[in-house]
Amino acid sequence: MARKLTPREIRTVQVGAVILVAIPALTFGTQWIDDWRQTRASLSQSQAELKDLEADAAKQAGLLALVPVCEPPQEEDVQKFLFRDKLHEQLKKAGINTEPLQFLPVRKVESQKVLKIQCKGKCKFDQLLDLLASLKENPYLVGIEELKIDCDTKQPPDKRQDVEIAMTVSTFVQ
Repeated sequence: MARKLTPREIRTVQVGAVILVAIPALTFGTQWIDDWRQTRASLSQSQAELKDLEADAAKQAGLLALVPVCEPPQEEDVQKFLFRDKLHEQLKKAGINTEPLQFLPVRKVESQKVLKIQCKGKCKFDQLLDLLASLKENPYLVGIEELKIDCDTKQPPDKRQDVEIAMTVSTFVQ
């Protein structure tokens, strides 16, 4: 047999239901509000930094200098020679004597065709570092696929700066 609740019991159940809903709402609601405030503060700080950069032309030019230059891929026959000539120029500028550059077969990686050039040569370690630092200026370079550095440890300490390198670099082609 079902018993009817008294008005006092009904009020107790209603207050319990409100408390049952209020505790998680206040707990998670305050965390959400704190996260929202932090996000808004971070956004306003980023917008202020962006306005500072837009106002300062020297900083903007410095940022643009850090971004590598990139040319869109050309037909394979054209891109092959553009990339080879620019890489050869960078090798000579760094003072690295290499064997003739070798083209590796073009391979398709996902939706792009990739042309790789392999070069081998001898140089001093600091010349290699200069080359690696200047490679970002090559508008046709996509990446350094392989870099092997061999140093003969049996040589006297003054000759240990001489290293043999084998490097494979890549570019995109159409």
